[in-house]
Amino acid sequence: MEIAVIGVGHTEFGELWTQSLLDLIARAQLEALADAGLEPGQIDEIFVANMCAPQLLGQAHLGALAADVLGINSPAFTIEAACASGSFAVRSGIRAILSGESTVVMVTGAEKLMDASIEQVATSFMSASTRDVEHSKGATFPSLFALVARLYLEKYKITREQYAQVSIKNHHHGKQNPLAHFQRDITLEDFANAPMVADPLTLLDCSPISDGAACIILSTVKFAKSLGRPYVSIIACEAAVDCVNIADRASLIDLKATTLAADKAFARANLKHSDIDVLEVHDAFSPAELMVLESLGFFKPGQAAGATMDGVTTTTGSLPVNLSGGLKAKGHPVGATGIAQIVELTKQLRGQAFGRQLKDPRYALAHNMGGIGTSVVVTILAQLS
Repeated sequence: MEIAVIGVGHTEFGELWTQSLLDLIARAQLEALADAGLEPGQIDEIFVANMCAPQLLGQAHLGALAADVLGINSPAFTIEAACASGSFAVRSGIRAILSGESTVVMVTGAEKLMDASIEQVATSFMSASTRDVEHSKGATFPSLFALVARLYLEKYKITREQYAQVSIKNHHHGKQNPLAHFQRDITLEDFANAPMVADPLTLLDCSPISDGAACIILSTVKFAKSLGRPYVSIIACEAAVDCVNIADRASLIDLKATTLAADKAFARANLKHSDIDVLEVHDAFSPAELMVLESLGFFKPGQAAGATMDGVTTTTGSLPVNLSGGLKAKGHPVGATGIAQIVELTKQLRGQAFGRQLKDPRYALAHNMGGIGTSVVVTILAQLS
């Protein structure tokens, strides 16, 4: 499988009070079109990723609205898979091309969260849980992940200082990203003074809610070559799911869907873990990055924390992770997150991630998950052109 990424667009993430959801969608789409050198009429289909607009804004039918802002009549669809909505939209776009029905597909993700109250956003997010078992009992995603994190941290004797390094690192990376929600360093002293959200998670362990949008344009390789400009290839995009109710799982600390999706992606791409030069992973909470890296197979269980302390996952380390700042610093406008990961990795593979650019990366991996590791997509990109 080889699908070309021929254009990318990405708004800033953060508190975007003066911009509507449609403003953000339009900005990201027009930027991606300009990047690809295309006109709107060349788009065969649009897939739009969003989770919260129907609940928080009273606005559904975003696929048609995304086509409308471009003034085109191409078929357009909305994809929802909790925090993995963006990557499932990418997977849908890929399949539209592989089916032969489309040559050029636009995939857009957007979310407008800052206009709602914290209570409204938390309730909207919890619609991705089991309403009768978890949500109705007063659980929130920070509290559910805190249960999982506590078991993980205690089993592998991981200290506060060790997993704090995830957020410290990602904030330092985000400082180099002009589109990130937070562009400042944080310290261990900041952690010591951070308010508790759900023990052991403090405010500085949790990704923020953000406004923002991202867009990519996909095409066949033949079409990409006809444009006469460099492109990046997606060579695997695999998905898996696990029990929505975490109490139904055989293990709370093994991210089964992540492992399944990763195994399929590496097999599809015919690559080894050592081939990957850079990753963007779903660090909704700081211990999550450690668990994800282990479930992906990059570290043995319990060893990602020590590697992070040793600087392995920094820009200058042997396995750079979340150079964009990750969800923790770049921000987490849910529907846009998975697509924004692809934008970041495309820029890295193009050599255009200014201020945080690696030297000649060839292969990159994106991991995006919804719920407590419930819906997962692992995407592998390559610089082959």
